[in-house]
Amino acid sequence: MIDVQNRKDNRNISIDRVGIKNIKYPITLRDKHKDLQHTIASVNLYVDLPREFKGTHMSRFVEVLTEHHQEIDIRNIKGILEEIKTRLKAKTAHLELTFPYFIEKKAPVSGQSAMLDYNCTIEAVANGSEDIKPAITVEVPVTTLCPCSKEISERGAHNQRSVVTLKVRVNQFIWLEELIHIVEHSASCELFPLLKREDEKYVTEEAYDNPAFVEDVVRNITEKLQDDERIDWFSVESENQESIHNHNAYAQIVRNLRAERFNDEKAREIARKKEPNEVESEVDA
Repeated sequence: MIDVQNRKDNRNISIDRVGIKNIKYPITLRDKHKDLQHTIASVNLYVDLPREFKGTHMSRFVEVLTEHHQEIDIRNIKGILEEIKTRLKAKTAHLELTFPYFIEKKAPVSGQSAMLDYNCTIEAVANGSEDIKPAITVEVPVTTLCPCSKEISERGAHNQRSVVTLKVRVNQFIWLEELIHIVEHSASCELFPLLKREDEKYVTEEAYDNPAFVEDVVRNITEKLQDDERIDWFSVESENQESIHNHNAYAQIVRNLRAERFNDEKAREIARKKEPNEVESEVDA
């Protein structure tokens, strides 16, 4: 049959990304506590298209996805992307997976269990120029209690539901559960899917004992991430869905840890090359 996509295009314009978007597909992910977890992902797959070709072969994206959907995590994403590049004769391949991830959580006092869902995204690019370093995003709902309200009020303090969005670019495997745990333990209190009365008492008092502005939340998370050698870069955003204001409160921190480690190493190398008396004189000064 005639292959229209492979016909020559005379407009001399290359395309950065072409592919399929928002295809719903069942996938299987690695679960830290249960080995594997089945969920539904919204999948985007793209490649570059050289200027001489009229179009790409969309069906081949689905073929590759179908072959690999039974076990997807950052350890085998490279293979998926390389296969897409090969099948579509591309130089660059992009993969984006957005999915709900479920964690079973026990209530803090009663111990009753239920599932809590977290919106997660895995993104990766293979372009042949460097190692594939996936980006992982987790959206984590938490509770924050206002330190100012607690300080100035005679009775109680206002609190609110907050959503923390943490995106990390990693150089090796990291569990989704680890990132979620870091966020939940950086706010006033974590959320639980099922609470009895004794649990409600606990979470109310826990939040009251740990007041936190949005600024506190992003700083707390940064403290926990900045020395993790597995992470090259991160962005953390905290947004309070305010309970007594007609606006949301927001804070963000972005850190390029790879660049910071590189600069620190360069500084240490310069210090090592200096004469001992030069270093001592600088310290004395």
